Amino acid sequence: MARPQSTQHTHSPPLTGASVVVTRPSAAAATLKRRIATLGGSVIALPGVGLRGIEDAVSARTALRAARNADIAIFVSPNAVRHAFALLPALRFARTTQVCAVGRATALALARRGVHNVAWPDARQDSEGLLALPQLARLRRRRVALVGAPGGRELLPTALRARGAVLETIHVYRRDAPRWNRRHFDRLASAATPLMVLLSSAETIANLKLGLPAELFARIAAGECIVSSLRLAHAARAAGFTRVHVAASADSRDMLAAAEAALAQHRL
Repeated sequence: MARPQSTQHTHSPPLTGASVVVTRPSAAAATLKRRIATLGGSVIALPGVGLRGIEDAVSARTALRAARNADIAIFVSPNAVRHAFALLPALRFARTTQVCAVGRATALALARRGVHNVAWPDARQDSEGLLALPQLARLRRRRVALVGAPGGRELLPTALRARGAVLETIHVYRRDAPRWNRRHFDRLASAATPLMVLLSSAETIANLKLGLPAELFARIAAGECIVSSLRLAHAARAAGFTRVHVAASADSRDMLAAAEAALAQHRL
C-alpha cells in the first residue's frame, strides 16, 4: 500500500524575493546585511554617507581622555563608539561618570568594548528619546561630553546647553558625501522587485536625492521605504518616496521587522 503524501509545507523566509537597499555606511552595515540574507532578502549595498577619520586626531584623543572624568558622557551612534575607541582603545570612564547612548545599538557597541551600566532610551531611540532620560533632566554646571561627528541635528547640543550643561562636543569622525561608482548603479538598476530601501538619516535621504541618477532615484522612491522615525518619514515623503513605513527605531531588528510587515502588505 502506498504511503500517504506528507502534508507538511515549507515556509519561505519573510524577505524571500525582495531586494533590500542598505544605506548604512559599509563599516556599520555588516550585521544588518547578514540578517537580511538570513531572512531571504537580496542585499543592495548603497552607503548613504561616507565616514572618514577626524583630521585632528591628537585633539580628539586629548578630549576623550578628559571625558573619562566628565559627569556625563554621551555617544550619539555606534559609529561614534567605533571611532572613539579606534582613537583611544583604552578608553574607560570613572565610576562617577554616567555614560549615555542614543539607543540600543549604541549601548551594545559600548558593552562590546567593556563599558556597562549605560543609560539609553527604550521607547524612542533618537535625540528626543535621549533627552527624556531622567539622567539628563538636571544638568546645571555638570560637565557633559558629547561624542559624535560635526554637522547633523543641533537639537541635542542646544537642549543640553539650555539645561545648564557645561558641554564639550568631541568629534571623533566626520561624514562626507558617499562615493558611488558604476557598480553601485548597475546593481541597483538590475535589482529584482519588490525593492525596499532602509533609511535612518535625513542626510542619507538628501544624498540619494541629489547623487543618484534621476531614473535610479525614481526606482527606489517607488518601492517600499522603511524609515526609523516620524521625522524621517516626513523627509522621505518630501523627497519623493511614496510608500513609507515607520519602524520602531533605527535598531536593525526594528527596521527589519518593519520591512517584513511592509513586504507582507505589499504581497496582499
